[in-house]
Amino acid sequence: MPLLNSISTPYAEALLQVVDQRQETDQVAKEAKDLLEVWQSSPELRAAFVSPVIEPEAKKKVLETLFANEVTPTFLTLLKLLADRQRIAILDAVLDRFLVLYREQRGISLARITSASPLSEQQQQALHTKVLAVAGTDKVEFDLHIDPALIGGFVVSVGSQVIDASLAGQVRRLGLALAKAG
Repeated sequence: MPLLNSISTPYAEALLQVVDQRQETDQVAKEAKDLLEVWQSSPELRAAFVSPVIEPEAKKKVLETLFANEVTPTFLTLLKLLADRQRIAILDAVLDRFLVLYREQRGISLARITSASPLSEQQQQALHTKVLAVAGTDKVEFDLHIDPALIGGFVVSVGSQVIDASLAGQVRRLGLALAKAG
């Protein structure tokens, strides 16, 4: 989505620059992750904020009520700015872009882990150690997802590297091997 990136990037870069100056970067990154989770898990919230029927001033008041005690004033200012400019619909794109820039700045690799079932703390720790070796960095952030279609095991994506240790992946590879042999 190049167009969406070209719209969201200036907001994300400006937020990163301001929070860096105010030494709030790590705090705002955590707040961005938390808000993204809420935003993506609540279609009702998104629908209310992207509605053209609701005036920007009303949206800003709701943002103030909902988040004034939950986020830094800098982050709240961004939210109100997006509402004022009728750009709140791209909030997830702005926050995703901000988090990409934040990780780049901090040298943090993002590991997307999809498993067939929830991973125990011990399994996550073991995976963390292995992912550190694959990523070639000492800082890795996990993005965990559950997909029962994997049947068993997990898939790890770090940058362009993919490790498919899922049962579905093994079945697919076996099918390809059999097709080549036939």
